Amino acid sequence: MSLGYAEKLSFIEDVGNVGMTEYFDAPHALREKRERLATMIKKSKHLVVFTGAGISTSCGIPDFRGPKGIWTLQREGKALPEASLPFHRAAPSLTHMALVELERAGILKFVISQNVDGLHLRSGIPREKLAELHGNSFMETCPSCGAEYLRDFEVETIGLKETSRRCSDPKCGARLKDTVLDWEDALPPKEMDPAEKHCKMADIVLCLGTSLQITPACNLPLKALRGGGKVVIVNLQKTPKDKKASLVIHGLVDKVIAGVMDFLNLQIPPFVRIDLFQIIITQALSLDKRYVNWTLQVASAHGQKATLPFIKSVEVSFLDKEDYKAALLDKQPFRLKRRTVWDKAFEMVLKLNFSNGCGCSSIEIDVPVDFKVSTDCFNFDKDVIFQKLRDKAIVESRCGQNAVIERKSILTPKSGVTVYAIVTNVVQYSKTCRTLSDSLSNGDLKKRKESVNGVESSRKRSSGSKRKSRS
Repeated sequence: MSLGYAEKLSFIEDVGNVGMTEYFDAPHALREKRERLATMIKKSKHLVVFTGAGISTSCGIPDFRGPKGIWTLQREGKALPEASLPFHRAAPSLTHMALVELERAGILKFVISQNVDGLHLRSGIPREKLAELHGNSFMETCPSCGAEYLRDFEVETIGLKETSRRCSDPKCGARLKDTVLDWEDALPPKEMDPAEKHCKMADIVLCLGTSLQITPACNLPLKALRGGGKVVIVNLQKTPKDKKASLVIHGLVDKVIAGVMDFLNLQIPPFVRIDLFQIIITQALSLDKRYVNWTLQVASAHGQKATLPFIKSVEVSFLDKEDYKAALLDKQPFRLKRRTVWDKAFEMVLKLNFSNGCGCSSIEIDVPVDFKVSTDCFNFDKDVIFQKLRDKAIVESRCGQNAVIERKSILTPKSGVTVYAIVTNVVQYSKTCRTLSDSLSNGDLKKRKESVNGVESSRKRSSGSKRKSRS
């Protein structure tokens, strides 16, 4: 059994409650410290970044100990703020994407995260260069073969429990488990071991947006000190490790990192989110073989029974309006059943209406149907398709681009399955980091991001039942 919320709160306070007061360095001091940090990063041979909840607050995800943090508000008996976006639509912050660029430039060697929002992985940090100490709300793992599955929906369980899905490897098929730790769960060696290894190798461990109070994770950065490395802390609140740090910066993480990237002359790449869905057409010939009873389903690429969180409704129309009646599918599963003449081809137009948090309201997809012709099966290189979609979305500075990545046939029941990739968000960051870092007032950085305001926490997150981003 998990600890109750009150017990958890007491536990956190017992760990050591450094004041929740926020501090801001004076503008001239902040500029000087940013340049000093940039110089340290430029000279670094093995940079490790250690992140907490503060890195995601500009994404609309609340922290825990800040003045408007979840634990602070609940402790004061205040209601949690209403969010304008669901948790699964949160986009990476400027800092998340800056870390991606530092990794691509060969400067950043490893990222250690205490957060479970999955934004480091979604931003583009390679999995082999990332340790998610407390798990990932959108990740399932196979306990048998070790396969990992990143979902577009929040996994329904926590505490390393079995979920409702199985490993897709035909040779395995084991029941999957969630990856988010509950309070009694030990940090997994799979994440902890490489994190400890890289901290020992680091010449700099840069701590971003973490109060460094949760053990044993908070002690990881200090392992760099034994090998002559340095610790740098960027946080709005004081931490128990400040005295061990070579540099402490009190300021918004995005504002600090924007200045660092400008000093290093590195551009922050845009974030392009690509989601998957599948169109399934199942058919059955009538007894007299004149008609086909068919079913259209717009489903999640993670399984027909999985939720499709980014689509609100599907409008189905037909080019031949005289013979076919249009339909609105506004409840999941999005499914339409019809009966048509077997030997007559037709074309459907599917208008996909996107849910709140997507960068465009809808797109239309043409679906030709001819039951006399067998389905052509193929499986394109997903990475190549994804890169083409990203490049096009960045050039056009909009979303909605889509492409087919796979088509397959199923014998029983006879079905054709087409898997689509679609760009659902494009976030462009300021091209001039100096303008961003110097001109914006505290709290204004998130306004420069497209399609990201507040992010809705699930009920189980906001009640404190998940071990979420507990930095």
